[in-house]
Amino acid sequence: MSAASRRGLRRGLWLCAGLVAAAALSIGACSRHAPPAGDNAAVPEKPSVIGGPFRLVDTAGRTVTDQSLKGRPYAIFFGFTRCPDACPTTMSRLALLRQRLGPDADRIAILFVSVDPEHDKPADIASFLSMFDTPVTGLTGSPAAIRQIQQAFRVVVEHVPLPNGDYTIDHSTAVYLMDRHGRFFEPMSATDSVEANLGQLHALLRI
Repeated sequence: MSAASRRGLRRGLWLCAGLVAAAALSIGACSRHAPPAGDNAAVPEKPSVIGGPFRLVDTAGRTVTDQSLKGRPYAIFFGFTRCPDACPTTMSRLALLRQRLGPDADRIAILFVSVDPEHDKPADIASFLSMFDTPVTGLTGSPAAIRQIQQAFRVVVEHVPLPNGDYTIDHSTAVYLMDRHGRFFEPMSATDSVEANLGQLHALLRI
């Protein structure tokens, strides 16, 4: 990844609609919130602080906090189990990256946080993550706890009503890379090349 591209990634967080409006739309640009393409696009500056205290539970009912995760870097992604595009694509990429890391794979944890606690129960999250055949910690919590971590990580979440009375969710699609001290390193996108993503993970491991 070029220095210019890395700066572009750090300047913005990606958003993607939870439902594709047309087959021609790509995952990286399927939301009305998505920034224009190009390194010089006018996108919001990255907040000075990303991350913070949170307390959630995994799919086995165990408590997971920002403090309990310290000691090992992690990649954290926010999505929902009924997401038809960005979430499966990103989780598949994370599974591939873990495989490509080889002996270093266990040095980085992968976390999936559901932004749909009203629908996604622990069993739903566990079933969704089982499709990717790689160790992932699925997290959920009360709506208040989910709002807290969304705010801490500057995650944009918007419920979008559907004609049938159901809803889908527009949400940030960045993977947040956190170092072993629980500090934000940089965002990672599944729309970049596998080699670019691997470079980011290797850089994270060197911290």
